[in-house]
Amino acid sequence: MTVKEYNNAVREFGDHVYRFVYRSIKDRHRAADIIQDTYEKLWLCVTEIEYEAAKAWLFTSAYNRMIDVIRKDSRLISIESYDDTSIFAAENDSDLNEVLHHALERLPGVQRSVILLRDYEGYQYREIASITGLTEHQVKTYIFRGRVALRNFLVKTSVWHE
Repeated sequence: MTVKEYNNAVREFGDHVYRFVYRSIKDRHRAADIIQDTYEKLWLCVTEIEYEAAKAWLFTSAYNRMIDVIRKDSRLISIESYDDTSIFAAENDSDLNEVLHHALERLPGVQRSVILLRDYEGYQYREIASITGLTEHQVKTYIFRGRVALRNFLVKTSVWHE
């Protein structure tokens, strides 16, 4: 990749990668730090990466860096200890977008990440598996479980019953 292609990749894909990381960790400063680390890593590998692979490479690197930061901060929720009842809310909120974001925040990190990659960024299951290091079957399972949890949250908050 040339310097011009590097700059184009940062300009073209940067907002999408930042938005993905920010929605996953809900901290602007940490998200910016993760993205900066990702750009630095891309710059160090600029001669080894083709421009056509830059978008997937950026998402994969940002995802891996984000997981490292989460683990370091001991905030990663183990799927084995995940309790479905923890995402239900008792309050009634009429703003669906706000409720969806609230529900997404309550999902375990891995479910939130794969749902954001699939439903917000439009990646295919195979691409999500490549980005996250999960198998395609695991990606489908996490997306299914996350969507069920989101649906249950919406039903519990009576958004659909108003």
